[in-house]
Amino acid sequence: MYQIKVNDKFSYTVDNDGEGLLMNNGLIDADVSKVGPATWHIIDQLKSYNVELVNLDQITKTATIRVNNNTYQVTAKDKFDILLDKMGLSGLATAKISELKAPMPGLVLKTFVEDGTTVRKGESLFILEAMKMENIIKSPSDGIIRSVKIKPGDKVEKGQILLMFV
Repeated sequence: MYQIKVNDKFSYTVDNDGEGLLMNNGLIDADVSKVGPATWHIIDQLKSYNVELVNLDQITKTATIRVNNNTYQVTAKDKFDILLDKMGLSGLATAKISELKAPMPGLVLKTFVEDGTTVRKGESLFILEAMKMENIIKSPSDGIIRSVKIKPGDKVEKGQILLMFV
């Protein structure tokens, strides 16, 4: 089950019961044809819709879609997001952090950020080589980099502070 919100205004419950797609507990009987990598043509209740996926952020579960040249912002919550909301734990996923420590010993190959850079959760921060594997270290939350404590070529130990956030 998903809770879908469109333009922070309209809410829908969407579910797949195995026999078809349900929206607000009503069966959707639409004809959907994929016409491109991110475009579809949908016929529902004798109406035609051209749908294009403009942008998708899988981390935040948000999308921008265009339907017949009208643009919509869509957010989705799955059953786990809904459960976290009910338990009052949804804010933990966006908790602020003050520092990022090395998850393992290794060699810094490349940094993508510098002091003052604004980052979003999931954005690449740097590449750490460990045991002949390149690991892209991503931001655990949204924030602003206060200071970068590493540069390419630095050897780091597990637990060493690599970045400081504001």
